[in-house]
Order: sequence, then C-alpha cells, then structure tokens
Amino acid sequence: MPSEINIRNVEILTEKLSKAKAIYFTDYLGLNVGEITNLRRNFFLSGIEYCVTKNSLLKLAIENNDFKVSDEIFDGSTAIALSYEESITPAKVIKRFTKDHDLPLVKGILFEGDYLPKEEFQTLAEMLSRDELLAKFAMMLSSPLQKLASTLNGQMLKVIGLLNSIKDEKS
Repeated sequence: MPSEINIRNVEILTEKLSKAKAIYFTDYLGLNVGEITNLRRNFFLSGIEYCVTKNSLLKLAIENNDFKVSDEIFDGSTAIALSYEESITPAKVIKRFTKDHDLPLVKGILFEGDYLPKEEFQTLAEMLSRDELLAKFAMMLSSPLQKLASTLNGQMLKVIGLLNSIKDEKS
C-alpha cells in the first residue's frame, strides 16, 4: 500500500513532467555536497529545476504522462533537470559543468515529448539556443541594410565632392 506522501509526490512529479519542454535524466552519484550545490545553483540561475527523485515514483509519473522512455534511465541514482522555457539550456549547463567534473552523466532526454537516447546529448549541447539564433538572425537581416546604407552614403559623398569641385571651379 503506497503512502500518502508518495502518492502526493507522484502527483506533483506528474504535473511537473507534463509542463516541462525538456527533461534531462542524469546520474549524479559521485558528486559531493559542494559540487551538487554548485550544479543546482547553475541550473537555478538558468531557470532550470533540478531535483533528485526516486526511480519508482519517476516511473509512475512518466507512465501517467504516457511518455515512452528507455528503461535504462531508471538504473542507479536519478536526478532530473526540468526546463519549462528553453529546451537546450539544461544541455548547455550540464556541458559547462562537466568541463570541470566528470558528472552528472545524462541517461536520456525527453525533448518536447520525444525520447532521445544519451548519445544525442552532445548534439543538443552544441546547438544554439533560441536567443542565440534570434541574435544571429537579426545580424543577418541588418548586415545587407548596413551595406546598402554604406554604399548609398559613399555615392552621396562622391556627388557632394563633385558638386564642391564644380563650385570651386566656378568661383
């Protein structure tokens, strides 16, 4: 018979999973308290929720949301990174953190409803975020306009120079 606390935790976890755009399943075992605290801070500053969960409760919450995932995400200790806004951000935080540490290891990813195996993590970590893509697009749009303005400005300067030389000749 499940306890009231576990039933409530499954309900909360089910709701969180249903709202998340991306869920990164990680193995954190081996990080000390200071490293975990630092990782949580990095996630928090990026707007990502990072929490440790029991595999049995996670499995029930995933079933409640009808997600299809690999059973290997339930092996060992599990912490999940939940992103409600930007799907790529958790991958970037994990990639930055693992430059100095060996952990956390990504076990799998639920990316906007689709399950991706852990091998896809590097691809996601190297993708540009939405904000980076928008900035790049804005630069691409402004570049031709700047070239046009520069070309027109150069031609105008030539016309002004020509008019000034005609004025100097006549005076």
